[in-house]
Order: sequence, then structure tokens, then C-alpha cells
Amino acid sequence: MRPEPLLSIRNLRTRFKTYEGMVTAVDRLSLDVHRGETLGVVGESGCGKSVTALSILRLLPSPPAEIQGEILFEGTNILDLTPDRIRQIRGNAISIIFQEPLTSLNPVLTIGEQISEAIRLHQGVTRQEAWKRAVEMLELVQIPSPDARAHEYPHQLSGGMRQRAMIAMALSCRPQLLLADEPTTALDVTIQAQIIDLMVRLKEEFRTSIVLITHNLGLIAGMARRVVVMYLGKMVEEAPVKDLFREPLHPYTQGLLESIPWIGQKLKTGKRLLREIPGIVPNPLEMPEGCRFHPRCPRVMEVCRKEEPPLKELNGGRKVLCWLWN
Repeated sequence: MRPEPLLSIRNLRTRFKTYEGMVTAVDRLSLDVHRGETLGVVGESGCGKSVTALSILRLLPSPPAEIQGEILFEGTNILDLTPDRIRQIRGNAISIIFQEPLTSLNPVLTIGEQISEAIRLHQGVTRQEAWKRAVEMLELVQIPSPDARAHEYPHQLSGGMRQRAMIAMALSCRPQLLLADEPTTALDVTIQAQIIDLMVRLKEEFRTSIVLITHNLGLIAGMARRVVVMYLGKMVEEAPVKDLFREPLHPYTQGLLESIPWIGQKLKTGKRLLREIPGIVPNPLEMPEGCRFHPRCPRVMEVCRKEEPPLKELNGGRKVLCWLWN
């Protein structure tokens, strides 16, 4: 019998009140994250990946945000916790690596001060002990001369070192769950590879569960064990990562994989080098009836235009939101 998941999301719906109407960013999302695993969440920009992470930590202002459903962390619904209790969880039991380290780090505090602040807040140690542990974390994430770097400000570090500092801050309290929101964005390929290797090594060392949010399927292939594909706020497919790459079931997932360049690919006369998903993502204020992907789907059927498909569970832990499988 499989143990209870560390994080269990049930029918999560996150909406925003705007002058033009209600925008649903995440719509009835359900997923589990087990202890020690890496779950990948992929999709185009605007599909609800980052909003899901912010909803888990209740970092969205209310209003305009409205969060409904259940977010169970070790059996406790985060949405029912008081502000003081959720502050005890943020940065301690659950940490997040934000997408842009330069805008996420405080520009007027040194790197060492920002890391040690979280340690003092959650671990109850002295200022000197917290600073010592902050320097140790910078050394752990392979920042050279950690003693000197701890006294520097974010703008004095390169992009790769800022991202490492963010990882050091996120892991400083040894969290059980790490939400990594596009952790390699705006980094060159060499630094991306170093960040990936670092996260894999630290995950094994700390036994931390990771929710890896990205549009980079190559990153998912290298780190995740399971993957959730999102489109317009809904989960359209879930599968073990090897099965998803070997046999994608949803037409949207197939389109994502076909748009990836591969070694040895050659340009044929009169044809594009890469395939693309036709059309554009619909306006969230004007959601299409039926399946949300049907205006762009190459395999659309009449039922797709009229009715939304149910989420179909298949063998091998796979799920797909498509009439082709119902």
C-alpha cells in the first residue's frame, strides 16, 4: 500500500476579480506529491503553473484572488490555517524558488542577511549561528568565497550565483517541499546544467520533495519522475515521465513534444524545421465551450465543441482529459 502523499491538492480553483469579469487561472486541479519525489508541471505561459504554486503558499492577495478547494499538507488543509500558522510553514516546511531572482531578492540587504533572516525566524537560533549557517548554505550550493559573497548585495552577483543564493535560501531550513518556479529561466545553457545538477544533488541529500514548474520539457526529462501537463488552468494529462515522452496521449502534449528540436533533425525543402501548435491561447475571459483545446486541436470531433471531457484514469498511473480516450 502506497503511503499518504506529502501534498494533496483537491479541486483547486483560483480566480481573480478584474474590471472585465472573473478570470479563472486554475480550474479544479487535483494532484498528489509524494515524499522524496519530483513532480513536473509543464505548459505554455499563462496556463496556471505559477498561480498553482502561489496558491499552495497562499501568497496571492485576497481580494482580488479567490482560492477554493483543498490543499492538504501532511493532512492539514492550508486554506484553513490562520495567517500566523501559514507564516510558520512558508520558508520552513514549504519553500519556493521564484522565477526571477533579481526581483525576488531584497536589493538593500546582503545575501547573508536574507538567508540568515529565514533561519532565525524559523529555527530560533542566535544571529551569529544563523549567519554561520547562511555561509555554510552558500558553500553547499557551490558559490565561491562564501564568506565574502555573504556580505555582497544581489546586484553584485551574476545571474547564476543569484539563482544559487535563492536555492540556498529556500533550503536553509531543510523544507519537506520545494516549489521551483522556472528555476533556470534567463540563464545560459551551461549555468542551467549546473543548477539542475545542484538541485538533484541537494534533493537526494535533504530528501526534499520538489514541484518543478517549467515550460522546458528537457528539464522535466532530466529531473522529474511524474509530470502534469496544464492548459488554460486545467490538467490535461498526467503520467510517469518516461511514458509521457514515449507515448503522449493528449493532442496538446503531442504538440508540445513535436515542437522540440532534436539532434540530427534536418530541414526539408518546403517544410518547416519544427512543427507548431496552430492558433493562439484563448482569452481566459472568453473560454471556448466544450474542450478548451478544441479550437487548436488537429483531431477535434463534434463532441469536443459541445461538452467538456471528463478526466479519464488509465493503467500505469496515467490520466488524460480528452474525448479520444473516453
